[in-house]
Amino acid sequence: MIRSMLRGSRYLVLAAVFGAIAAAFALFSYGFVRTMLIVWQTLSDPQLSSKGGKLLMLAFIEIFDLFLLGTVLLIMGVSLYTLFVDTRMKLPGWLQANSFDDLKINLVAVVIVVMGVTFLGHVVAWDGETDLLRIGLATSLMTAVLTLFLWVAKGARAKAQEAKGHDVATAPAED
Repeated sequence: MIRSMLRGSRYLVLAAVFGAIAAAFALFSYGFVRTMLIVWQTLSDPQLSSKGGKLLMLAFIEIFDLFLLGTVLLIMGVSLYTLFVDTRMKLPGWLQANSFDDLKINLVAVVIVVMGVTFLGHVVAWDGETDLLRIGLATSLMTAVLTLFLWVAKGARAKAQEAKGHDVATAPAED
């Protein structure tokens, strides 16, 4: 009884799967509507100036950030589903997460990109008063730490896969 209850508990992750996919849908929908509104506003009343162009770039950078985060949530939702619920589901190689560590690596890689896009947004919106140096240093420090994490995690994963391959290669053949 306990064994079947524990086996069934993997379906609890469906709450996270549906939550992540719903959040992704909300971000994609909001980003799409914002994009259409900005395109409409730009075409109906173009602000053909340096400042207008800068504001338009900033708006689209912020929207891209929404799409990027939506994509991360979608990938996390699908990956959680394939890790816990349906391990036989076929996914493209770039979307596959074969372990919880793969999921963390994918998440950290995208967080680095989101931080870069966010910093770019600060640069484009710079009003001369914001301390870009501090923001840049903080972003650089976090990027370096997360990159170090990725490097260590990928190295550990490669060693584990190498050891697993070595174990299979040296295992005695069954007759």
